[in-house]
Amino acid sequence: MKIKSFLFVNLLLIFAGVKAFALESIALYGNPKYQGNWSSFEYANPDAPKGGRVVLPAYGTFDNFNPFIFKGIAATQAAELTLDSLAYVPADDISVAYPLLAKSFELTKDYVGFFLDERAKFSNGEPVLADDVIFSFNSLIEKGAPLYKIYYADVKKVEKMGDRHVRFWFNPDSQNKELPLIISQIKIFSQKDWNDYDFAAPALRPFVGSGPYILKDFSPNNYLIFKRNPNYWAKDIPSRRGFYNFDEIRYDYYQDTTVTLQALFAGNIDLREEYIAKIWVTGYDNELVANSQIIKEDIKHNNTARLQNFGFNLRREKFADKRVREAIDWAFNYEWAGENLFYNQYQRLFSYFSNSGMEAKGLPQGRELEILEKYRNELPATVFEKAPQNPVYKDIKSSRDNLRHAVWLLNQAGYDFIDGKMTNLATREPLKIEILGNAANGSSFTRVMLPFINNLAKIGIEAKFRNLEVNVFKNRLDNFDFDMAILSFPISSLPGNEQKEFWGSQSADIKGSSNLLGIKNPVIDKLLNGLISAQEKQDYIAHVQALDRVLLDGHYMIMQWYSPVERIAYRNRFEHLKTELKTGFLFDTWWIKEDK
Repeated sequence: MKIKSFLFVNLLLIFAGVKAFALESIALYGNPKYQGNWSSFEYANPDAPKGGRVVLPAYGTFDNFNPFIFKGIAATQAAELTLDSLAYVPADDISVAYPLLAKSFELTKDYVGFFLDERAKFSNGEPVLADDVIFSFNSLIEKGAPLYKIYYADVKKVEKMGDRHVRFWFNPDSQNKELPLIISQIKIFSQKDWNDYDFAAPALRPFVGSGPYILKDFSPNNYLIFKRNPNYWAKDIPSRRGFYNFDEIRYDYYQDTTVTLQALFAGNIDLREEYIAKIWVTGYDNELVANSQIIKEDIKHNNTARLQNFGFNLRREKFADKRVREAIDWAFNYEWAGENLFYNQYQRLFSYFSNSGMEAKGLPQGRELEILEKYRNELPATVFEKAPQNPVYKDIKSSRDNLRHAVWLLNQAGYDFIDGKMTNLATREPLKIEILGNAANGSSFTRVMLPFINNLAKIGIEAKFRNLEVNVFKNRLDNFDFDMAILSFPISSLPGNEQKEFWGSQSADIKGSSNLLGIKNPVIDKLLNGLISAQEKQDYIAHVQALDRVLLDGHYMIMQWYSPVERIAYRNRFEHLKTELKTGFLFDTWWIKEDK
């Protein structure tokens, strides 16, 4: 998330050398939504009844409970349900951190401090102390996945000021304004619980947490059962009231998302999110839905779209020339898929930040242009002269024109037809592509891939699609062992420090990093730094737009699609608040109807 330290006026902030007063929140861009004696978030029902058991689907497999390390495949929700963070960022005020483990905060230009709540305790009854915070942070940096060294690179040190008071000191030259908020989101482990264990080693050992649930039982690759902790220390604090209302949550593992539809109809699970438009339109035509035993609901959200794409591995020599990547993009007919496969349920992604309001559109102008002008000599002219736009397939004529344009681009990149195959004239190597997918998506992508592969064949490119098991897919990605892959990046509504991990040169050669594409672009690195250090909101937005424009011009991926709603089908035994906030599907605020 992108952080700036605009704290509300009734809380005094004193800078270097003078004591910082305790703050009720860490805020960005003006006043927090919740101030004073607020009792709960607007999208949660503080009077929601507690109780009941729910069964939900999970996909793939697991061999580990710690999602913060490089090795292993982490179990669904194991950390989210059992660990608390220092602060909580609500869905309706995404630029503000409110108290959770920390009851108050302090902030100067040199450090952010956290005063831990005296009531905070782990599930074994031990108090949450500064030593646990320091252990958790150091474990992430020293033994966690590679991304954390980059993510928290601007932290100079963490210091214990008292048993329940800890400070994170910033590097003197750091201008990373998001740092206080992202530090507040660190999940806190019990130091004592890890005395005899290696944090970096994947293990099926339930850890002691301070969160609302305890892992009650599990069977590797089959199920997880979480039991609500009746002694959860934070159940009545404002940032938790109305949350986590079920006594027991069970996750049953499936290998295919489509199988869970029948599991819902059979009563084996209580709820599922639908990822396939065709099934949403045609697959629920039965008496269970007609009689309202199962409810279908489109839940609106205003989240930045998840960046789903066909990603190129730039480490492959055949993708070094962006004209080759762009040519492959011109062979993808989204319009046909949207009408024939998706029932017009989706919208095409057109930006790395689609649905954020910060997308690069048209030609650069204003502050965005000023930023890009500094790097004009390092950027292609197309950044300034060509508005970003996906290829469009309107009719048969445009289909032919698009494929001709793809061939022209390949010719410009040194390719031509030899014996019907698009061949590199310098190396005499035909252009062949293997595209990897994740088997958990089922057959849904196969339907999309066939016409794409056929179009590529028309321009002499041999492409093969392989659907891999989850663990094999992950291993191939972790080791950058792919040509192209179906990828998905979670994009924050306030893009910031995490963008370095996705697109920054520093992470491109680190196996297991999120820079799966292998982007190494000096201008992108500079724009990332500018985005993170932007002092004013408009300057920040302009940096996001400039970054978006340069990324789009690089043709590092082929954009796929997103839904402006989340499609949820569930047994008619749940309730949740209906609001106009467009906060999306938040199951941790749902509850079971009392009469059920």
